[in-house]
Amino acid sequence: MPDKKAAIAAYKERKSAPGIYVLRCTPTGQCWAGRAPDLGTIRNRLWFSLRLGTNPHRDLQAAWATAGADAFTFEPLEQLADDVPAIAHERVLKERLAYWCEKLGAAPI
Repeated sequence: MPDKKAAIAAYKERKSAPGIYVLRCTPTGQCWAGRAPDLGTIRNRLWFSLRLGTNPHRDLQAAWATAGADAFTFEPLEQLADDVPAIAHERVLKERLAYWCEKLGAAPI
């Protein structure tokens, strides 16, 4: 199974893309913004927890249960620049999340 090993190695070597994202519930107009260490993987993690009913954000989970998966959209809003040092990622992500929550009227997740 060399193809599987190569795929795993490529996944581990890929560069993460920290940033800010928004989830929107189309029927209700509600939105939730969050920060992620990797924008490429956060959507799958969110959808998984929402499908299982285990998402810790009760208002988001309730909206998912009421409107269904097809009512939700995921949108990356901002990716951190490559020149931001790794040690500053957490601080910068918190600041940018606060900015986007205020701008969009989104609940933070």
